[in-house]
This record gives sequence, structure tokens and C-alpha cells, in this order.
Amino acid sequence: MVDLRPQPFPALLTRMLDELRDDDAIFGLPRRRFFGGDPAHDLSVTIHGQAAGCSLGPAAGPHTQMAQNIVLAWLGGCRVFELKTVQINDRLKIPRPCIDMATVGYNVEWSQELRLAESLDEYVKGAMLIEVLMASGQLQLEPGFANIVYDMSVGYDLDGITSPVMNAFIDGLIDCSATVDRLRREIPAEHSALRDLPFPTQLCSTLTLSTFHGCPPEQIEAITRHLLAEKGLHCSVKLNPLLLGQRRMTELLHERMGYTDVTVAAESFEQDATWDQATTIIERLRPFAAERGLGFGIKLTNTLVVENNLEFFPADEKLMYLSGQPLHVLAMHLVRDVRRAFGPELPISFSAGVDKTNYPDTLALGLIPATVCTDLLRPGGYGRSAAYFAALASRMTEVGAQDVNSWIALAYPATASGDDRAGSLLANTEHYVSGLADDPLYSRVKTNKPPRKVGSTLELFDCLNCDKCVPVCPNAANFTYELPAADLPRVTVTSVDGALRAEHHGVLTVAKEHQLANFADFCNECGNCDIFCPEDGGPYVLKPRFFGSLSDWSEHSDHDGFVFVPADGGRPHSSTDGVPGSFHGRIGGQEYRLDQQADGLHFSGPGFALTFAVNDEGEVIEDTLSGTVSASADLTWYQVMARLRTGVYGAAPRCYVGVSVAP
Repeated sequence: MVDLRPQPFPALLTRMLDELRDDDAIFGLPRRRFFGGDPAHDLSVTIHGQAAGCSLGPAAGPHTQMAQNIVLAWLGGCRVFELKTVQINDRLKIPRPCIDMATVGYNVEWSQELRLAESLDEYVKGAMLIEVLMASGQLQLEPGFANIVYDMSVGYDLDGITSPVMNAFIDGLIDCSATVDRLRREIPAEHSALRDLPFPTQLCSTLTLSTFHGCPPEQIEAITRHLLAEKGLHCSVKLNPLLLGQRRMTELLHERMGYTDVTVAAESFEQDATWDQATTIIERLRPFAAERGLGFGIKLTNTLVVENNLEFFPADEKLMYLSGQPLHVLAMHLVRDVRRAFGPELPISFSAGVDKTNYPDTLALGLIPATVCTDLLRPGGYGRSAAYFAALASRMTEVGAQDVNSWIALAYPATASGDDRAGSLLANTEHYVSGLADDPLYSRVKTNKPPRKVGSTLELFDCLNCDKCVPVCPNAANFTYELPAADLPRVTVTSVDGALRAEHHGVLTVAKEHQLANFADFCNECGNCDIFCPEDGGPYVLKPRFFGSLSDWSEHSDHDGFVFVPADGGRPHSSTDGVPGSFHGRIGGQEYRLDQQADGLHFSGPGFALTFAVNDEGEVIEDTLSGTVSASADLTWYQVMARLRTGVYGAAPRCYVGVSVAP
């Protein structure tokens, strides 16, 4: 697997501003998918006393791991960011592939893939890029919709969270002035005016504790007390759906929703916190936080640990984590249990199967924030969130609600009959949850419809060009580029009696101008693009893969791919077309190199090193061939590499490759 490689701040900034100017898009998301607030409705909320433009945000997961992810979610209208959960062990080996959204949502990925220091940098970089966009005046934002809450997420035991490295990470988000000052100095000279922006230096004052993956239930209270008392952070404790108990879980999951193929191991209930433990934690921590003038609440819920019965994931992974529609029903039943036990005053944030259909209901239940992961991994990606706001606006308009409080009061008019609690959080919760498990939208019959496959296999060039692989990648690793349609000659060169002889073997056809590729530095091989691609093989496997550095390209010799190394030392370029340098390729495990020098093109590969000239169509002029060939040289790969260099590096940047090249 190729490790994730964050981009330098100047490269991200340059790409973002250039793309907005040239393509009216940012990181591949077109302006028509941006959402800057609803002029007819006030969507603002408060979270532990902090203002947020709305209650929607990405959950701690693949959509808040890297700086560009945070920017993309913000552009889509998200205003609460649950930053990806980190822990002391930041050198995990995550199984690949790790995400399967074919039906409801499963994954085997559960913690950060970056080093702690990299995670800190990415979160601050994302916030600074958003500040640049807000100051640019190029985006239309409704009053109040600029307010953002960044919520850090940590796990998983007391020793890890109180360790020096985790302590430094937490402190670095509470006061990120040192990181901001360092990144401020990196802003390129052409954008030097941006160095004076008032970038936020306290990124987080809230924290969500993830109680997953072996977090000892008996340590939850001690960890939270430490974070409240020693760090002065408002805290939410994330609880698990297993609190429902085995009998109710079986009834809801199997008997009412029909997910009989989902098996929750009995031992999971024994290892997780019980209802009694959870209620004791809540009862003790609420007054402890209040005495310190801090907020305390809970988050519902973690994903559900189930047995792995999918062929998509590695066979040695015995467990996987369920999300999406069935988790929504389970978590909502737990919301009702908590509301019945503790009343509406206990803050509850929510993350379980939120989508455009039920987002208005999560807000009507006062579940703030409502964070999303599974649905943003489906076709449309970050652009899907605009539909959430459209659905909310429609329902608010229908009942005459102007803001969040009036929406809560008016969302379910039918509850008003004979109930003096109508329009309250308690009444709304009872109303919404009562028939949820029997709603066909959440049934196995409804959700068991995987994406359609057409039976063909992807190749290096050409495909159906549906472009689904681009937005479903949370890291924006897949991108489009343009190539002239052409028949590329298949030519091999051999040495006969000391002379070079070229032989023609037909053509390699590039039938379409619109092509797709992958940036290896941002691809964690999660497999999500494979799930939604109508063809087989996976775009992240079979489409051209580009590396950001020669060292990474060399290190990952088990991956085919390409990298351009400019002769000037690797400074960022808006275009490398015509820039001197070497282009390296690995195709079928064989390595090739293409250089343009004063005496002609130099192309080398396994057992050959050739120099030649080409005509205006890029075809090799055979009588200019010179060099050495031990057996044969396949110049088809010269044709491929020459066009890839021009197509990917020679145009206005549509990807990170064209603006960030390194030696």
C-alpha cells in the first residue's frame, strides 16, 4: 500500500486559488455544488456555547483526515467538523481495501493513517484554507453561515491520551499559533497579502472521546475527567449501539429490518460498556463539567461491530463495522432511551446513517451536530450535502419555520393533539422513532441493491467516462485529464547485426479525449471507487497512478505508476509542459524513463537506452534511432508516457500532480 502523503501548504493554496480562477471549481468540486447558506432560513446552532452556521458536518473519518477534505466538506455547506480520531499508535496497518458502500456501508478502517504531527498540520491547514476562501470575496455566504466549530476526536485509553505525544497533539489544537505562524510564512510570494489574514489560533475547544476498539469501559470516566479538568475542553463521550442489548439488537436488526445476514458476536456485548455503566458515567460527569463551566454531552453512536462475511475485504479480517441505514434506526432507538432517562437537557450529537431524507428529522430532535460519513461516500461525494439543505428548507417552508427553534416546535404538527409536550424534543423523539424500524427506507429489501456492473474491465485508457470515481474518493485522489484521441503505433526496436530495426505491430487506440487517473499520494486504496465504478478492476488499480515524488515512486516498486521530476529542483509549477525534467514510468512492473534533451528524446527501459526524434504527431522518426538494445525495446510505452506527460502535466491544473512536483 502507498502511504498517504499530505501536500505542502503552498501547493494546496496555489491549486485552490488557480482552480477557482480558471475552472470555477475547488479541488474538483464545481461551484454549482457549493452551499453558502439559506437566505430564507436561519440554520445557525450553538454547540457548547459556540456558534455554527448549521448543524451538519462530516463525521470523524475519511472526510476529515486531510486538509483538502475539510475544505471540500466546507464548500458543500458543512459547518461542524469532527476531525478524524487520533490515538497514540499512529503507525497502524489498515487492511486494503477497507470501505464497502455497495449497500448500506461497511468498513475495516477505524483510526488515523497519518502521523500525529501530520494530522495536526492537516487540520490547521484546512482551517487556514477556509479562512482564505472566506476572505477572498469570491464565495457568497449568508450572514452567520461563516461560523465554524472544529471538534477534535481522540481515543482509546487513559495511558495513550495522557502520553506526552498525545498531550502535545491536544495542546496543539487548543493553541495552534505556532503551526499557523509556520504555515503563514510558507504562503508563496504571489499571495503574500494572505499572510496578514487573522487565521484562527485556537482551533478546538471541544472534544469527542471515541470509546471504541478496546477502550476500557472503566476508563471512560477517568479519561473524560482528565480532558475536562486538565485541558479545559467541552467533552462528548461517543457511545456504542451495543448499549441496546443483545435481545433488542436482534429484534430491530433481524426481525423488524430484515438484516439476518448481519451477525453481532455475543462477546462484543460482554466487552462493551453496559447501560448501567453508561448512565453512571453520564450522571457523574454532567455535574463535574458544570462545576468547571464546561459542557458535557454524548455522541450516538459508534459504528456496529459485526462479523465479516464479505469477499471484498481481506479474508483474515474477522470483524467489520456497519454503518448507514440500519445503524440510523439502532442509534435513534438509543436516542429515545437516553431522552427518556435524562430528559432533553443532555446534549446529544448524532452520527448514524444521516442523509438528505432524515437530516431534517435529526435537527427536529435537537441532535446537534449531525455528522455524516457513509452518505458522502456515495456518488456525488461532498456535493451531496446541498440536497440536505434543500430537503430541510422545503420542510421548514411547509410548516412556516424560520429558524432551528421554530423548526423543532413545528416539525411534527400531528403530535400536537392532546399532548402538551408537542413540539418538544421529547415529543419529537417519540414521534420520529416510534415507527422507524418498520419504515421501508431502512429495510434490507430496500437497501440490498448494489451498484450496477456492466461486465467489462477497466484499462489504462478509455472507460465509460461516468466519472463516478472522482467524487466518491474522500481524498480527491481520482481526477480527470484530457488526451487527444489517437491510434498510437505499437513499435518494437531490435538490434540486428549492430543496426537498430523498428517493427510495427498495429496500434494502441485512445478513443476518447476525456480520461481518468489517480494521485497516489492521496489514495489509501480504500476501494470505494471500485465499488461504484460500473466496470471491473478498480480505477485506483488500473488507471494511471501518479506519484508526488521520485522517492515514493521508487519505494513502492510493487505499484505501477508515473512521476515527473523537474530539472529545476522540484518547485511547484502550474504547468510542466516544456519544463526540463525526467518522466519515470513503471508499467507491468517494468521501469522506463523519458527525457527531452538537446540532442533529442532519450527513452530507456529494461535492456535498452535509445535516443530519437519525433515528427509533429509524436511518432518516432525511425532513421534517427540510436542507442543500445539487448533484446527488444517496446516504444509503445514511449507513446503512452509522452501523452501522459502532456495530458496530465501540460494543462491547466486539474489535479495536485500539475502544481506539486518534487525530486
